[in-house]
Amino acid sequence: MNAIVLAIVIMFVLSLLRFSVVLAIVIAAIVGGLAGGLGLAGTVQAFNQGLGDGAQVALAYAVLGAFALALSRSGLPDLLAHKLLGLLGHEASIHRQKFIKYLLLGILWMAAVFSQNLIPVHIAFIPVLVPPLLKVTNYLQLDRRAAACVLTLGLVGTYMLLPVGFGAIFLNELLMGNINKVGAAYGLQVDRWMMPAAMAIPVAGMVVGTLVAVFVSYRKPRQYQSAGGAHNLGQMAQALEQEAHAMPAIKPRTLVMASLAIILTLIAQLYSGSMILGGLVGFAVLSAAGIFKWQEADDVFVAGMRMMALVGFIMIAAAGFASVMTATGQVDSLVSSVVHLIGDSKSLAALLMLLVGLFVTLGIGSSFSSVPVLVMIYVPLCVQFGFSPLATIALIGTAAALGDAGSPASDSTLGPTAGLGADGQHDHIWDTVVPTFIHFNIPLVIFGWLAAMYL
Repeated sequence: MNAIVLAIVIMFVLSLLRFSVVLAIVIAAIVGGLAGGLGLAGTVQAFNQGLGDGAQVALAYAVLGAFALALSRSGLPDLLAHKLLGLLGHEASIHRQKFIKYLLLGILWMAAVFSQNLIPVHIAFIPVLVPPLLKVTNYLQLDRRAAACVLTLGLVGTYMLLPVGFGAIFLNELLMGNINKVGAAYGLQVDRWMMPAAMAIPVAGMVVGTLVAVFVSYRKPRQYQSAGGAHNLGQMAQALEQEAHAMPAIKPRTLVMASLAIILTLIAQLYSGSMILGGLVGFAVLSAAGIFKWQEADDVFVAGMRMMALVGFIMIAAAGFASVMTATGQVDSLVSSVVHLIGDSKSLAALLMLLVGLFVTLGIGSSFSSVPVLVMIYVPLCVQFGFSPLATIALIGTAAALGDAGSPASDSTLGPTAGLGADGQHDHIWDTVVPTFIHFNIPLVIFGWLAAMYL
């Protein structure tokens, strides 16, 4: 068996057996390296060399976590929770509960969308915004697996479609830049307008998957234990009504300074291209504005970094895993075996290219890191099989996004778990990864194939 396929299968099996995700990644990397002929010493060396690639991402998330926690000191997340409590009311009707349920899911989706461009904190907003809302979701008996799918749609679908913020990096710098660089030798060139046009159909597949998750798969009520020991709806309703009357006191100046911090964070990140610098600027503005005491700055910063620590460790381990998979040199052999199976069938070529992309991206753990690897392999294949420029973009972009939408080591699945699992009632693998894998990866393969065949 191909070493990359073997390593990914082991990682998924161990994760499904509830092993620590970090431990599952390390074990899978060792097995994959040994199967790829690197030997134990070579595997460890390749793993260690890759750790540095994940350190920058982990530090960026830690800093953004500190900024997000500092922003929460302004009271904005609590204010949002209070407004939802007020809308819910005591002994709300079934119709009103459904309205609040879908309103809440809409708010989570919008927050995820804005985290990619307007307020570029990526997943750092989730552990701050979501936990205060869990008391509302518990009362509504909202299945958190649906919320995980909604959050992942906002995180992944946004950068796949909108060329702003993180989307500008993914679509313009990585996807378009690498395709034009490699495609120059084959007479293939793509323009900016093609990027969102080519990715619209795959993103539509993610939307369909989310609708199925919300209205079919996870539409039935699911009971959770509410904080404070309230188990029945009557007790929850009484507790929520009391909280709804306790309006959080937020000064207008605090709201102004919080808004200013968000704006300056966006400007700093767009100007420098650094999430780390953007997060530091936002944190500094909030600190200087007196949102929290100057003496507490160190405690707030450390607490925010601790909040994102697990995500950071997993991303570092995933970078080491990706380095081992690359060092085995078996990406090319995986593609060669696929080419041997394809023959002259263009439709089969599109399908197998997407499936190979799924395994490659799951192994690397990030769609952003996968693009350069996929472009080197897929551009010659797309030209050979006569795919149009739009179809080529759709194939490569969809293949890269497949891993982000359903990998245990993806920040797009780790983020939702960090918020929804704040009370220990949401499992990362079974409540986030498995639902997103089913409802996103399957539609992405289908709609990505349709885009490749008809664009």
